[in-house]
Amino acid sequence: MTGNKIQVFVIFVLVTFRSTVSYCQDKDLTQNRFMFYNVENLFDTEDDTLTDDEEFLPGGSKGWTGSRFKRKIESLYKTIMAAGEWDPPVIVAFCEVENRSVLETLVYRTGLSKFGYRIIHEDSPDRRGIDVCLIYRTDRINMINFAYWIPGNTDRAGFRSRSVLYCRFSIGNDTIHLLMNHWPSRRGGILAARNLREKIARMVKQKADSLFQTNSGSKIIIAGDFNSVPGDPEMKVLTDRKNRNCTLINLSDDPSIGYKGTYKYKGAWQMIDQVLVSENILSSLNGIYADSASFKIFSTSFLLVPDEKYTGLKPFSTYAGYIYMGGFSDHLPVLLDLRLRKPD
Repeated sequence: MTGNKIQVFVIFVLVTFRSTVSYCQDKDLTQNRFMFYNVENLFDTEDDTLTDDEEFLPGGSKGWTGSRFKRKIESLYKTIMAAGEWDPPVIVAFCEVENRSVLETLVYRTGLSKFGYRIIHEDSPDRRGIDVCLIYRTDRINMINFAYWIPGNTDRAGFRSRSVLYCRFSIGNDTIHLLMNHWPSRRGGILAARNLREKIARMVKQKADSLFQTNSGSKIIIAGDFNSVPGDPEMKVLTDRKNRNCTLINLSDDPSIGYKGTYKYKGAWQMIDQVLVSENILSSLNGIYADSASFKIFSTSFLLVPDEKYTGLKPFSTYAGYIYMGGFSDHLPVLLDLRLRKPD
């Protein structure tokens, strides 16, 4: 090959490469990672006279102290950073958070302070005062509005569980609707509080349908600790295809995920922390999109310890009953990667 031909060939390769890179950058923009985490009782050490927080006071049954609170905050910071592969998630939703003050400690007094996080929080009616809330990065997304919901046919004074957090964000030139949940516990048996879980499920589905009726292009993510597994009747309320207003796909209901669950009870893993998306997120040709592989359980090694009573591993929890273990949480976080696609 002559010198001139070599030069032309090199120019051709460079131009082709740059064109391909430009096309990929235009087509698929920055990944935006969403994270949901039940943080297992993130309490401060101050007494809230309006809630039952006595066990998480220095003189309480859990022996909660300032140093244990500090270690908990440092553990959450480490988890969030690792979940984002050192570029922390754009949105981190939580449950079992006592108040705004503990979030401020996490966001403004750790290394997260340099990522521009802002807080969305409101005290819930829960007896213990634990709330559903989130933080989001203002350098990557914009919050449009938010609200907290309880079932409309429920006596507000008598509702003593967690509200559902609704948030609407703009990401690039698209919009996403989030509904974050922490449904009533199974404590006392699998049927305990099922009626209330089903009532909340119907409300969440109705809200999703309403968003879809207002705008058939609405992209919706429903996530949380549902205290139910994907096959339970209350979860089927969300994914029921008889009502075609808004079809929701449970990304957590997939045996190929790679891990057995997010919570371990008596030796059995359970998938109770879940992410559902509106079908149009999976089929979108522009704006925000994801696929089934975008969902994962964050099961990095430092969040797990040997299960000495049963077999295998279990989450490295903060407490085992009333015994302080010094770990992260009794749940594993779940992640969803969202991408932005420009139209052809």
